[in-house]
Amino acid sequence: MNRELRRAMIEGGHTAESLAGQIGVDPKTAARWVTHGRIPQTRHRSKVAALVGRDVVDLRPDVLKRREPVWLRGWIGWEREATALRWYELAWVPGLLQTEEYARATLAGEPLTTEEINRLVASRIGRQAVLHRDRPPLFVAVMDESVLHRHVNGNGRLMREQIERIIAFADLPTVQVHVVPAGVGMYPGLGGPFILADLPDGVRAAHVDSQVRAQIVDGAADIATLGHRWERIRGKALSEEQSLDLLREVATSWT
Repeated sequence: MNRELRRAMIEGGHTAESLAGQIGVDPKTAARWVTHGRIPQTRHRSKVAALVGRDVVDLRPDVLKRREPVWLRGWIGWEREATALRWYELAWVPGLLQTEEYARATLAGEPLTTEEINRLVASRIGRQAVLHRDRPPLFVAVMDESVLHRHVNGNGRLMREQIERIIAFADLPTVQVHVVPAGVGMYPGLGGPFILADLPDGVRAAHVDSQVRAQIVDGAADIATLGHRWERIRGKALSEEQSLDLLREVATSWT
């Protein structure tokens, strides 16, 4: 039970039905926020907090214990609720497919303490649990072939183990991995990485990365643009079987 939310609702004279009516959800959904301690979907949390006169953190004090950066927490909420995730990467292995050693290598050279790096790596690896839950989302990963050939300080073993991890994930029934081969010329993926998430109620959101920090996009026009771009990128990629053959071939090349 979420006792903080329950207390705030009582003090403010709210019921599950009244919250549901003002936020636009089913009363049963609002009731589960209290009785089962369910976390409201990302786009509803600030509305709930505002209606009951509390800060989001006051209603979910456990967020203070979370390992991920504050700016990333909003997206992780979408990620956990998604029924489908479509992830394109130009330069890295997608985070949900990374090994711990590879994840750690992506943070090398950043102005971070060892403790901060450990926390970020633990968060990234912990997010992979979404692919192993009872009802996992459909996860489609598309990456540029250059990702597979980019060494990490000449460490062939690290890259071989990373590619073998990708192959292992691809064996899951709800995971698909595709590679855009090196022979493809200029294509829309060169504009940068992004993730599309489909929510149970049909809402879509996107995570668009940058050199500073990522942003969450949910405007209809932007989502349509990214959806169109995804289809064009996916059209340049190899089939699942061809992609797995390429992954196996590249894995053996790393020594």
